[in-house]
Amino acid sequence: MIPTDPKATLRFYLQSARDALLWKLEGLSEYDIRRPATPTGTNLLGLVKHVATVELGYLGEVFGRPPEEALPWMADGAEADADMWATADESREYVVGVYRRAWAHADATIDALALHTVGKVPWWAEGRDEVTLHHAVIRVIADTQRHAGHADIVRELMDGAVGMREDNVGVPAGDAARWEAYRARIEQAAREAGRREDSGRAR
Repeated sequence: MIPTDPKATLRFYLQSARDALLWKLEGLSEYDIRRPATPTGTNLLGLVKHVATVELGYLGEVFGRPPEEALPWMADGAEADADMWATADESREYVVGVYRRAWAHADATIDALALHTVGKVPWWAEGRDEVTLHHAVIRVIADTQRHAGHADIVRELMDGAVGMREDNVGVPAGDAARWEAYRARIEQAAREAGRREDSGRAR
């Protein structure tokens, strides 16, 4: 049952996104969770590392609650985009551990402060750098869900695994033949629409 208390509702959707993202790592090798799947380098473990950083920033530092753990990719002078990929020395266990500790830190912030509490975002423009906890939590939920969607696509392209979570994949059942036929129908519709567009331009 979905909770009705505002904080509990926010925590429910935030935790759902967290769990979905971590599930995408299961069953994959160290190489596969790290390898870039897009021209801009999107990779599964890097997504986890990034959202951990986002939580520690928006639901920690912004409200005067910086994490006790020093993370090298958050230090002044760190390499750009260092939070978007894991080095060979940053193990799966380490990155996932950082993320789980970020959850606990963020959840403690949500529990400790009223949703109307105002924080300051150091990386936003001066004069427009204030945000309520309510806004910050929604921002983190949106960011995490967005990256969970990236992970959905990366994982499907990698080995065909799909779904929102283990107990409710949210995808209709079907074997490879069913999906091949379904994809072919979509391709056919796309080609037909393209031909109509080309025909209209030729007139």
